[in-house]
Amino acid sequence: MPRNPDAADVARDHAEPADARTAGTPAEGPVETPAEASAPPRWEHWVPWAGVLVALALIALAIVMPSILGQNVNVKSFPPLHADWMPRVGPGTIPAVLLAVLAVVFGVRAAERARWGVLLAGAFAVAAAWMASLALVDGLDGIGVILDTQYEYLRTARAVTDFSATLHEYIAHIPLDSVDNWPVHIAGHPPGALLFFVVLVRLGLGSGLAAGCVVLLVGATTPVAVLLALRRLGAETWARRAAPFLVMGPAAIWVAVSGDGMFAAFAAWGLCLLAFAATARSRAAMAAWSVGAGLLLGYCVMLSYGLPLLGVLALAVLLLARNWWPLPIAAVAAVCVVLAFWAFGFAWWDAYPVLVERYWDGIASRRQFTYWVWANVAALAVSAGPIVGAAVGMAAARGIRLRSLVRGERVIVVLALAAALTVLAADLSQMSKAEVERIWLPFVPWLLVGTALLTPRWRRWGFAGQLAFALAVQHLFFTGW
Repeated sequence: MPRNPDAADVARDHAEPADARTAGTPAEGPVETPAEASAPPRWEHWVPWAGVLVALALIALAIVMPSILGQNVNVKSFPPLHADWMPRVGPGTIPAVLLAVLAVVFGVRAAERARWGVLLAGAFAVAAAWMASLALVDGLDGIGVILDTQYEYLRTARAVTDFSATLHEYIAHIPLDSVDNWPVHIAGHPPGALLFFVVLVRLGLGSGLAAGCVVLLVGATTPVAVLLALRRLGAETWARRAAPFLVMGPAAIWVAVSGDGMFAAFAAWGLCLLAFAATARSRAAMAAWSVGAGLLLGYCVMLSYGLPLLGVLALAVLLLARNWWPLPIAAVAAVCVVLAFWAFGFAWWDAYPVLVERYWDGIASRRQFTYWVWANVAALAVSAGPIVGAAVGMAAARGIRLRSLVRGERVIVVLALAAALTVLAADLSQMSKAEVERIWLPFVPWLLVGTALLTPRWRRWGFAGQLAFALAVQHLFFTGW
């Protein structure tokens, strides 16, 4: 386990990174040269310990409290997860363990020293291998069955012959008492999610296994997008520090086999393009990147009713770049996406109230908010891994003295806290009760960037803990996602 950082750890962690001093070209984003960073207060050394302990305590309480109080919290047999207790090993067990061991031995140092292009390629390859090995604990069914269940998109996607006609009748099939009401996931999301799988079907990738592989590969690009965004904002060294946690962790269990893993990738690339827009060298480049960012973020609005909250992270990106010019361009592009769906028959603003009615007509009305308001956070701690407590805790601690931080630290702190704010808003909305281990996936990478604020010793041991935790969760529980 990590110990209190020694003098060398503290000096290394708070030294101004090289990229913050030398990456001041427009291509790398605006970078200032601040005064020498102040030493952290002594109490800050205990923040990671407190954060991890709070995360573990929340997980433990969320597991035992329903039994102690005799509550039925209306989820599968192992709250706060949508999961069943099912200890097992499978074909993916040995590859997953070997990959974890190699990552612990070489991963942290490799991320700090590798050439940037190699780091990005390695991030994608390792993320895909990690997700695949975890999913294959259940054999090929671990990839090919989940997206093909009655609750998911594929069965409906195969039946769609006229997507425009589907859009015109989409809202009418959301209510529970409607004739031929939509399956849970289609009713609970705007039609952008269904369209993604309709396209896969038209491309000949409509089997559960083929679609699962596509979702896995799309999800594996998420850490690449986050790393590029951090570098563009002038925080390359800090991006390297966070890279292992972005690439490998327990979130991979859900990214590999859920539509929300695909949502996370769309969100990450949208924010990445916005960072490129805000740090572009020319107005033409700024406008082009802004349009791309707006189109992706606008499509995110059509993927999930919760993803308009990405606006908090988008504003954080522009604030860090000190450039608001991309905002109106990206906003117009995003609105155009929403209006395009409206033109073909689906109005987001008409659908959302109907979805709220279905939500409360269903099992959500029986899920106690007094439990889920904090058990949701416990589920997040499982999905992101307990180190998320240390990451957010350190971001909050450093945020107290934000103005005295070097550039890279400020980038990390603002993004991690913005992500925490989005999760808080979604949690308090009462529209996310249970099953959030996958719902939070678009925000998890931005929370985990806070791991860059940890000392080297904490990062080494924390990364090992994350991987051990992921292996334990996948081998002990059948999550159903």
